[in-house]
Amino acid sequence: MKRPNKKETAKPVEIRLNRFIANAGICSRREADNLIAAGQVKVNDKVITEMGYKVKKTDTVEYKGRKLKSETHQYVLLNKPRGFVTTTKDPHAKRTVMELVDKACDERIYPVGRLDKETTGLLLFTNDGETAKKLTHPSHKVKKIYQVELDKAITKDHFDTILNGVTLDDGPASVNELALLGDDGKMLGVEIHIGRNRIVRRIFEHLGYNVKKLDRVMFAALTKKNLPRGKYRHLSPKEVMGIKGVK
Repeated sequence: MKRPNKKETAKPVEIRLNRFIANAGICSRREADNLIAAGQVKVNDKVITEMGYKVKKTDTVEYKGRKLKSETHQYVLLNKPRGFVTTTKDPHAKRTVMELVDKACDERIYPVGRLDKETTGLLLFTNDGETAKKLTHPSHKVKKIYQVELDKAITKDHFDTILNGVTLDDGPASVNELALLGDDGKMLGVEIHIGRNRIVRRIFEHLGYNVKKLDRVMFAALTKKNLPRGKYRHLSPKEVMGIKGVK
């Protein structure tokens, strides 16, 4: 009697539906649960609302009429130049960051957070919705370090004011570290965890300074070392483990 081999007896690999959706780059697992609960996801033409539902590779998963493919996760780091808008699509923008990474991989990647048009430096792209959510959520306090060039030397009073925290139109804003770079008082290093829109620029503008240059030199322990302006590179396995380990 012929014994069945392992290939013949092995069960098809199954993964949770929310993970499949996250792997497809749509959103995080938690957000995928909300989509499932709202009846927005179909598996093999059947609406699925069951939490914990598992799918196989042979199943057809659809969201908003689009067939999803569980993609290989990609992590691409760009040293952004000035003049590029951080958006995946903007009909009014002449240049977006997406054109700088359009040949990085076959998968659809998108920016994690944003840098304004005139800000340079590190910008991460991925199709890993869960990790992207973790890196941008305020509760995880992801470290970001900027180099700032002002139009005039900062006063000691204003230096201390920034360290103690200022109140902007949308609430309190504090930095974690502030340091002078050089002797003229115009160059500073800023470590900050909060990620509100144009937050570094607005802190200095609130005190009457014009930010001439703003460059993000660190993001979640990632640096610009050996990465020229306008170029990108893929993260190493060790770096991927590092950003996934952000708590």
